[in-house]
Amino acid sequence: MEKQTLPNSTLVLILGILSILTCCCVGIPGLILGIVALVLAKQARETYLVNPELYTGYSNVKTGKILAIVGIVLSSIYVIYVLGVLIFYGGMDGLMEMQDEMLRSIETSERD
Repeated sequence: MEKQTLPNSTLVLILGILSILTCCCVGIPGLILGIVALVLAKQARETYLVNPELYTGYSNVKTGKILAIVGIVLSSIYVIYVLGVLIFYGGMDGLMEMQDEMLRSIETSERD
């Protein structure tokens, strides 16, 4: 019997890569893509372990799983960072006030 590609092996790899690439987009897309990649990797691993001689592409699943974990960790760190900044500056209103003050100080220094 001819070996077939493990279902979702390429998708797991792509989602793992995308979870790292999107981790700095407020962290949420990276978290979502990483979690989806881990779920698909678990399903693919279970399928592979039933009949390993029937499938190829398990290395893509392992690599995608590692990348997804890295993406989840980076996204989590970024989400914590963003929340910390928002809390420290008093929410979005505090950030907007700080931005307005900075713009006023730049305008004042340019006039001098």
